[in-house]
Amino acid sequence: MIVRLKENLIVITAETPEEQAMIAGWAKAAEGHVFVLTPQDQQTFRLTGLGPRLAACREPINVTSRSSDAMIRLISNFAHTPFELDGKAYASVEAFWQGLKFPDAERRRQLSRLHGLAARRAGFAAEASDTLRYCERTIRVGTSDHWHLMYVACRAKFSQHEQARAALVGTGDRPLTHKTRRDSRTIPGVVMADIWMRIRRTLATGGH
Repeated sequence: MIVRLKENLIVITAETPEEQAMIAGWAKAAEGHVFVLTPQDQQTFRLTGLGPRLAACREPINVTSRSSDAMIRLISNFAHTPFELDGKAYASVEAFWQGLKFPDAERRRQLSRLHGLAARRAGFAAEASDTLRYCERTIRVGTSDHWHLMYVACRAKFSQHEQARAALVGTGDRPLTHKTRRDSRTIPGVVMADIWMRIRRTLATGGH
């Protein structure tokens, strides 16, 4: 086996069929992984695997309904992930969020059945308002109280929908982001991502 050391590069070449089989098996198992080099003595150094690059380097995950990863799409508010909150059923978090714009209970009930773009677009019909009503409370739009409603809805979703919960927990401790074409003025992407990560920490420790 030949080992060539270059700047930022180690090249290993097999010299026998046995070595070729060994290297092929190792490379297949370690492909895409990150390693840390540690000197052991004057003649030896070790390469210790830290795991797959995305997880080892904690590269951010952008959670949107357009993600190429089906599991990440389950985390998004557009996903069809039915849950109940305060005695009412919702097909998605987006349905809950858009329904808050309508004071009429029947209109909220109709919207609660939607998910994806249909739920978002339904909210366009609402009249502009600086406040909303929820459970007999008046809440100012775009405030921490408004954002808390999103947290409560997401917590209900992930507590009740097994696949969505597995998807969120499966992101490990990688940072989550929510970068879309247009950032929301009522709940910015940084706030939305923080909600998901807060819930993830709770779920990872066995909470609901």
